[in-house]
Amino acid sequence: MKVGCIGLGDIAQKAYLPVLGMQPGIDLHLQTRTPATLHRVADALHLPSERRHATLDSLLAAGLDAAFVHAPTAVHPEMVTRLLEAGVPTYVDKPLAYELADSERLVDLAERRGVSLAVGFNRRYAPGYTQCRDHPRELILMQKNRVGLPEEPRSMILDDFVHVVDTLRFLAPGPVDDVTVRARVEGGLLHHVVLQLGGDGFTALGVMNRLSGSAEEVLEVSGQDTKRQVVNLAEVIDHRGQPTVRRRGDWVPVARQRGIEQAALAFLDAVRAGKVLSARDALATHELCERVVRAVQDRSGAA
Repeated sequence: MKVGCIGLGDIAQKAYLPVLGMQPGIDLHLQTRTPATLHRVADALHLPSERRHATLDSLLAAGLDAAFVHAPTAVHPEMVTRLLEAGVPTYVDKPLAYELADSERLVDLAERRGVSLAVGFNRRYAPGYTQCRDHPRELILMQKNRVGLPEEPRSMILDDFVHVVDTLRFLAPGPVDDVTVRARVEGGLLHHVVLQLGGDGFTALGVMNRLSGSAEEVLEVSGQDTKRQVVNLAEVIDHRGQPTVRRRGDWVPVARQRGIEQAALAFLDAVRAGKVLSARDALATHELCERVVRAVQDRSGAA
């Protein structure tokens, strides 16, 4: 199976390539416009010259069976369009695009062409988070905070807060019938945002504070007088009177802890099996993010 990796930045080098490079039966092809990076990464993986590509044209000419897109979000629409039009099953980092219209177009194109399109919402595969699906979820609270990183609203919400939005949707035990957004914007920069989703018998709260004094990610699900807490995707604490703590094993790779390995392998398994994956549910997360962006813009008076 010929698998292309487009974009060789941190996420590709730290998370995806260690997984893809170890899979039997995969002929890995790399593509980036930066020659030094291309050859440094390819040398580390002992890839021959014919698997190194400076352009997308060259990569497509190799006859790919699947592709992973880790390029910047701004170029996703163009790259994913070309891959789908070439009939290449595609896995792309979140988000599909900054603009909802582009995301809708890509999902529609994939469905018209009958080509798999998967979006990298790895937290749906992270062991600590998937275990929360087995826990009562009357109240869901997720915080993903940063230090000193206020940002323009659309890029912050689509590049980072999208993980919170998708995780709340993934864990919601029923349909959402109420959406509320609160935010603080100063000088055109988003300092914090709070999303509340409500449904029959449950409430889900998503919080991101870019001036929190701490870089952290904490998920809590509770109900029936019990609570499960997941700290930084690595530590699971169950509260039933006395808390019990389960920590990530010393030899568990970070890519597995964060669900990246499982997400990538699930995509490749589907390609091998000839199963066409739809990004329609991922699009629903993008649609909800757009509602958050609009609410933040209305609150700040932005166009």
